[in-house]
Amino acid sequence: MEELKNKAEALTESVKEYVETYYKLSVLNITEKATNVASAALSGILILFLGLFILLFSGLALAVWLGELLDSRSLGYLIVALIFLLILVILFLLRKRIVFPGIKNAIIKKLYE
Repeated sequence: MEELKNKAEALTESVKEYVETYYKLSVLNITEKATNVASAALSGILILFLGLFILLFSGLALAVWLGELLDSRSLGYLIVALIFLLILVILFLLRKRIVFPGIKNAIIKKLYE
């Protein structure tokens, strides 16, 4: 009878250790995934920010160049604005087919990495 009691206590202790270990492992996995998502988001924001600056300055350079070619600086800026408007309309029309699924897939891929 005493031996059965000792085995039951040992089993109870093992189950407690298992539950604690499982909890710690779950916390570590969640922390790792959250860190991966946060770092990807931060690097994505940085790349987007730098990309916007590149787009801004290249758009300005294109506008000035077109303005010199056409002898009308305002016409150069207008043409570049129309190009950007066309790109914006295309992105807006394709947002449900291309933009949103791409963002969703990137987030899901980062979560399961």
